[in-house]
Amino acid sequence: MQYEAILFDCDGVLVDSEPLALRLLQEMLADLGWHLSTDECETLFVGKSTRDELQLIQARTGKKLEQDWIDEFHLRLMQSLRQKLVPVPGIIPTLQAVQARWGKNMACASASEYHKLHLQLDMTGLLPYFEDRIFSGGDVPRNKPYPDVYLKAMSVLGCTPKQCLIIEDSVTGITAGVASGATVWAYDPKHNPAPLLELGVQRTFNHMQELPALLSIPYPCDASSQ
Repeated sequence: MQYEAILFDCDGVLVDSEPLALRLLQEMLADLGWHLSTDECETLFVGKSTRDELQLIQARTGKKLEQDWIDEFHLRLMQSLRQKLVPVPGIIPTLQAVQARWGKNMACASASEYHKLHLQLDMTGLLPYFEDRIFSGGDVPRNKPYPDVYLKAMSVLGCTPKQCLIIEDSVTGITAGVASGATVWAYDPKHNPAPLLELGVQRTFNHMQELPALLSIPYPCDASSQ
């Protein structure tokens, strides 16, 4: 099938931010007395907005957390991102290939807040591929795992769900993508496709540079230098 639009999640798909965010969250939760392994933290929080999970954190720690705790998390995360954030390997030539075929019919749709999305894309040189086609789950009535942010992106692009392909990597994001009615492919660098396929993903792939071939579009000749 030839899709009319390609929608990308951000964290873990475009930028390699998830290890930085999880490490910080583990540290701040441990300070509250809730000690989680990396796998446990990933299962609970990857693909979600930390702000949306504040009630869970309060219930598990027994502590009433105010806005200043969220503000501190975001401040420390921004500092870490500015120092260490990099694009997902292979994403730049992949976006070049997608842009050459789809032009402005590609967008970023994430559970993260808009200012964080914009900063991350700008810092990693990915912003020009999306320009004003950046959609935040914080700006719709329900964040992921609900499909609202993807449906908004489709509406702005003028495409129906059946015409769209979504690239995701997390359980939360995949659940949102499948609920939107679009086709969902999963970027699976950990080579663990079974749970993703069970969620309704139609295809998994392990390296971002595989995506152009799966879409039957040329991969830039100089991609090896990216």
